[in-house]
Amino acid sequence: MSYRTLLLIVLLLPAALLAGARVLGVTIPIPHWGRDYVQRFVVDAAAVPLELPAIAGPDDPSRPLVVIDAGHGGRDPGAIGTDPEGKTFAEKDITLALALALREELLRGGGIRVALTRDDDRILPLAYRPEIARQLDADLFISIHADSAGEREDVSGASIYTLSEEASSEAAARFAARENDADRLNGIAIDGASEAVSAILVELSQQRTQEDALDFSALVLREGGDKLAFHSQPRRAAALAVLRAPDVPSVLFESGFVTSLSDRARLTTAQGRADYASVLARAIRVYFARRASALADRE
Repeated sequence: MSYRTLLLIVLLLPAALLAGARVLGVTIPIPHWGRDYVQRFVVDAAAVPLELPAIAGPDDPSRPLVVIDAGHGGRDPGAIGTDPEGKTFAEKDITLALALALREELLRGGGIRVALTRDDDRILPLAYRPEIARQLDADLFISIHADSAGEREDVSGASIYTLSEEASSEAAARFAARENDADRLNGIAIDGASEAVSAILVELSQQRTQEDALDFSALVLREGGDKLAFHSQPRRAAALAVLRAPDVPSVLFESGFVTSLSDRARLTTAQGRADYASVLARAIRVYFARRASALADRE
């Protein structure tokens, strides 16, 4: 069969079928927009407005302000752990409980103002989290998370991340990629974000604020040395989007692994949360005391 003959068949066959159907009185349904079989998927393209949270603590703007970020939330559960009985534990619940415990511990001690990026179970775009700290003119930003090691229950321990374009390890790079993809996987898009801006923010952050963040991370390890179980490599660095506030010292506290039995026992009990809160609160107070002393010396 020649190419020309095949082309004629392709062009004429539909017309012949329609003509025959008309002669026989047969109606051929033709799809059109609006039919029930057309599937529609509604994707939330970050219609979530940026709302600044209330600040708790002293009514004195000269007092240091800490913004605590409970990772994940809403339809984004984060890492999931399951115990032998089949009970599941979501990272979003663990991080919120730790954030609330830390806020209460700081307020109980007095002298420090505190704000939470979220205080309930709701989703919050990654870009909003450090932006809240920036707009509130925070002195310190702490994002709380809990990791997953998949099927490996032997991987455990807390760690603390600071910002760097070069990941401190392959595991840190994988963690950053997973966390930075949270918005995309949950159907959230923020207008105006660009790689150029991100690169500038990283460059700025690696100056004074990065030095402050490193100082604070060292204090967390010092204060928690005999109170918390840290990972064998507790100090880590990665290009985490949530740490890209250029003018606010920022760290990500990885409280442990939801897939670890020993970590879950600490993360999901009142006493365990109190231990975490005590360590972080102590590190925060020492950090601000050192900054105040250094400022006084310069004056």
